[in-house]
Amino acid sequence: MKVLNLYCGIGSNRKLWENVEVTAIEINPEIANIYKDIFPDDNVIISDAHDYLLKHFSEYDFIWSSPPCQSHSRFRKNIACNVNTDNPQGRYAKPIYPDLRLYEEIIFLEHYFKGKYVVENVQAYYNPLVKPQKLQRHWFWSNFLIPEKQFKPHNIARSKIKALQSYYGFDLSKYKISSRKKGQSRSEVTEKDQILRNCVDPELSLYVFNQANN
Repeated sequence: MKVLNLYCGIGSNRKLWENVEVTAIEINPEIANIYKDIFPDDNVIISDAHDYLLKHFSEYDFIWSSPPCQSHSRFRKNIACNVNTDNPQGRYAKPIYPDLRLYEEIIFLEHYFKGKYVVENVQAYYNPLVKPQKLQRHWFWSNFLIPEKQFKPHNIARSKIKALQSYYGFDLSKYKISSRKKGQSRSEVTEKDQILRNCVDPELSLYVFNQANN
């Protein structure tokens, strides 16, 4: 089965898939290199996943897309809307537009792609523009049914790197990752904790993948 893994990160969603030929798309070279180290048999391309999908979608049997979730996140939105003016150095997130490329991909895949697909994202702070299926802390848009199932609970947002590595089964200790400097936002750098928080539970991903194949 030829699989396109968009916005692949370090490959947590792909970890338990078997008998697949995977092309993984990641725009961040640091993260792409970690993925390639973990999955040396996959074809890893450093490119814009949104653009790659439009040009190459017809070449694959199954497509998994996990577009950036920050602009849709309830957690980030709550930080942006609850600024403590008495503590300007405290936690703060600048209000931003939701990135509607998420819905561009959902609508595009629904009408143009002939294989099975799934688009994954967080449960957003707004009512979804296209109705998703819900599973764990995620919204899924797909052309197949994903029955509800319980997975082991885990507080991703509050977990430290060591706990996140244990939960996802990845050890990033040997990798040199850029660190955030004073005045930089998370969007400007790559940090290990953010890489891990962007991961999808491998057991959940395998479950979704198996539903597509059923």
